[in-house]
Amino acid sequence: MASNASVFLLNVNGQIESGEFPEYDDLYCKYCYVYGHDWAPTSGVEEGISQIASKNRTANQSVVWNFPVEITFKSTNPYGWPQIVVSVYGPDVFGNDVVRGYGAVHLPFTPGRHKKTIPMFVPESSSRLQKFRSWLTGHRPEFTDPKVVAQGDGREVTRVRSQGFLTLSFSVVTKDLKKLGYTTSSSEALNSAVTSNP
Repeated sequence: MASNASVFLLNVNGQIESGEFPEYDDLYCKYCYVYGHDWAPTSGVEEGISQIASKNRTANQSVVWNFPVEITFKSTNPYGWPQIVVSVYGPDVFGNDVVRGYGAVHLPFTPGRHKKTIPMFVPESSSRLQKFRSWLTGHRPEFTDPKVVAQGDGREVTRVRSQGFLTLSFSVVTKDLKKLGYTTSSSEALNSAVTSNP
């Protein structure tokens, strides 16, 4: 029996669990998605902002959000597989909200439960004078659009510094990938299709 599927679906449920930022506290995060031209969200929330969370003083030094994410995409082509971009913000010594980290990761390629740890980074000033001025005024270097984190264009000369880690968990369901000729049993096969298409 011939299949008439023309699109496949990717459903992701999960949460931004926690963050490790040893020097900072009272943090919140924002998330959004970056995806290719063939992809379109069909349900769920494309961006969100969490509550402010503080570290537990007696246990480990993680900031726990357990902030839910849920979205369904449809596509005809795995090229441009969706990435989730997360930005973390918190107060500086003057009470201004400043960026504490940017990070991005592809949504998992295979169905099932997944846990991802994302290394976070922040942009840096290009000189000591600019660094001092940004500290004094409370206007630290940051991206005008956080989606640039998931794209390579325009980031060649950006100076960044590693700063913390974020943990996310996902439950992934796919539909009709096999009907369109894509292998779902191995992430390597799908990963090669994602990176080899023009």
